[in-house]
Amino acid sequence: MNAGPLIVQSDKTLLLEVDHERSAACRRDIAPFAELERAPEHIHTYRVTPLGLWNARAAGHDAEQVVDALLTHSRYPVPQSLLVDIAETMARYGRLTLSKHPAHGLVLTSTDRPVLEEILRSKRIQPLVGARLDEDTVVVHPSERGQIKQTLLRLGWPAEDLAGYVDGEAHPIDLRENGWALRPYQKQAVEGFWHGGSGVVVLPCGAGKTLVGAGAMATARSTTLILVTNTVSARQWKAELIRRTSLTEDEIGEYSGSRKEIRPVTIATYQVLTTRRKGIYPHLELFDSRDWGLIVYDEVHLLPAPVFKFTADLQARRRLGLTATLVREDGRESDVFSLIGPKRFDAPWKEIESQGYIAPADCVEVRVDLTDSERLAYAAAEPEEKYRFCATTDSKLRVVKRLVRRHAGEQTLVIGQYIDQLDELGEELDAPVIKGETTNAKREKLFEAFRTGEVPVLVVSKVANFSVDLPEATVAIQVSGTFGSRQEEAQRLGRVLRPKADGHEARFYSVVARDTVDQDFAAHRQRFLAEQGYAYRILDSGDLSAEDATEPEANP
Repeated sequence: MNAGPLIVQSDKTLLLEVDHERSAACRRDIAPFAELERAPEHIHTYRVTPLGLWNARAAGHDAEQVVDALLTHSRYPVPQSLLVDIAETMARYGRLTLSKHPAHGLVLTSTDRPVLEEILRSKRIQPLVGARLDEDTVVVHPSERGQIKQTLLRLGWPAEDLAGYVDGEAHPIDLRENGWALRPYQKQAVEGFWHGGSGVVVLPCGAGKTLVGAGAMATARSTTLILVTNTVSARQWKAELIRRTSLTEDEIGEYSGSRKEIRPVTIATYQVLTTRRKGIYPHLELFDSRDWGLIVYDEVHLLPAPVFKFTADLQARRRLGLTATLVREDGRESDVFSLIGPKRFDAPWKEIESQGYIAPADCVEVRVDLTDSERLAYAAAEPEEKYRFCATTDSKLRVVKRLVRRHAGEQTLVIGQYIDQLDELGEELDAPVIKGETTNAKREKLFEAFRTGEVPVLVVSKVANFSVDLPEATVAIQVSGTFGSRQEEAQRLGRVLRPKADGHEARFYSVVARDTVDQDFAAHRQRFLAEQGYAYRILDSGDLSAEDATEPEANP
């Protein structure tokens, strides 16, 4: 028996003993093909899935390396059926390849004729292909390069795309060397992406995904289209690129609700691209407006369906997806794989924290009780009204006021879903509120006042979930959210993870109504962060005063 740190089970789960002396080496070896599911204190659970194995094949790993990693680190004999299954699953990748034919353009070729026969009988494949050139090759309509990859993945026969990329219009972009350099993991992320051609980089919030984007642009040295979640994010990207690269203000355009500039580097919002008029998307022509060499998708896990559809037409362009979590609540991770590319780099949050690049965080779930009258009203509420009812209980207001007092003098964000609740909190805390209707100019002004400490408490709706750089935020208090969204929880914690000048620990509070769907949703929301190694302490709202007495440093 090998005293390794890994237990490999026939249900395709891998259990990793965290405190084992070889756990770091094991984690490194299994990360390319196994997806982390849970990461509590002592035993981390990974799962081997077809998508994970095909992801590994796309990144250049073969079945021999996967099997060797399991045999090397497993404490007990590895189930033979699992090894056979891994080899056969990985062997499915690459039996079909997409490539360029000198006379016929894009073609699909098979090294296994029955597989080609099988997929050509699919009604979903037939509209995407043209003439059969020989027994092993069929023409693919060039505009269907993305669609056929998506469809083949769903049929269980992922195609290896060897058709290459166009260079796009050249444009000089260099990283400025003015007292900063890419961190080691950011360099690895850029190299992993560039070597693979297209794909996704997964990094924690606050770990510098924008700088990875800048590094990729400096490597591509071509015109670049950057897609972001909102206008505030677009302007932060622009400011960061001017600061970190040789690009000037005139070379960077903003394509949003208020501006329609197309420049060598253009930053567009998902919202404007998905604006629909009379059944058509007038702004999707932006994709064809220049010969783009690189397309960057910020927060790729939020990619809207229409942009997914159009991304299918962009397979000849290099594509970089950036995200803190590839979790999609709609389950479309496989679409990200086939249309943007496989995961090229992934760094565990705790690993980046241990290197000092993101702040350590104390996560606390504060449970509040509904009053007797609220409990009766909740019991009688319609199912679709229950979450809003318990998420906006007045009991939460009192707890939030107490938490804000507890952290007086620290930059505090109060985050929620329901506007009337946020307005009331703003009034009670005497704090400004940022919501959907707040103009971009006012948002930027308030965010800047918060960064400088002029505004110590800011109440924000979900508009602040993504790509808002608030490095001095130390405390976040969440009062309500988008039901059980794991990626929203990760983004909200990310608002306080940027390292603090004084090395201060971040605090993330989630205020939850006990014995309601709010508590059920909270458990689901926390799953991704638990997978990353964050443990939530549970505190009763009545115990807050007692804890304050034992933590004098919490109120400097």
